[in-house]
Amino acid sequence: MSPGPARGRTGGAEPGGARRGPVRRWQLVRAGTDAVPASTRRFMARARQRRMRAALPWAVAAGVLVLAALVAWTVLGTGLLGVREVRVEGARLVSAVEVREAAAVPDDFPLARVDLAGTARRVGELAPVERATVTREWPGALVVRVVERTPVAAVPQGDAFAVVDGAGVVFRSVAQPDGLPVVRVGRPGPDDPGTAAGLEVLAALTPQLRAQLVEVSVEGLARISLRLRGDRVVVWGDATRGEDKARVATALLGREADTIDVSAPDVVTFK
Repeated sequence: MSPGPARGRTGGAEPGGARRGPVRRWQLVRAGTDAVPASTRRFMARARQRRMRAALPWAVAAGVLVLAALVAWTVLGTGLLGVREVRVEGARLVSAVEVREAAAVPDDFPLARVDLAGTARRVGELAPVERATVTREWPGALVVRVVERTPVAAVPQGDAFAVVDGAGVVFRSVAQPDGLPVVRVGRPGPDDPGTAAGLEVLAALTPQLRAQLVEVSVEGLARISLRLRGDRVVVWGDATRGEDKARVATALLGREADTIDVSAPDVVTFK
């Protein structure tokens, strides 16, 4: 008996005599939550919480750094908090415009980046300014406080008078001394010995001598004299022993004398 036709099998032969392996069909099926034990779910939840707690400080730190960088860029790198106003206080001999020009701070320049010491130094280079301080006033103001020099004497200079402070610094020129005592020296200035001697004598005078004073004349460091009202002269000599000389000269103001010599206050002569 001849064999019957072959039964169909999974691994039957393909045309041409090649055999084909078994065909497997896979399907991915997601298990339901009930398929995972409760203990495993709790363990996984706790693991996620631990990871989140561990990552939280880093996330906060990163956020803070980003915020700090943004604030720094806004303050230092943009004009959002820039200089909108330069307010000047205490200026009388100089104008606010002169102070602002000397400060030389551009509009909208970041307020946080202004060199306060450098700005104060530039303002202090103005002749009438003794010192200056500069402060920030947020969000956009720069405050310049000026202390001006105090005039103590006027020095004749041609047709005008140079006004000097207590250190001998010339800081302005006026047509008239405006009630200031006059000190006559050749070259007024803080480094001039004659200027220093004349101001020292002026500081030693009593109110009575100041009321009679026309000028202090410094012809040399040992040839200082006072010219008083009524063409009276007090020969002062050098600037030493100023208080003794002032006391003696004041006591002799009532004498009928055109010249009072107090250069040696222990031995006074007058004529």
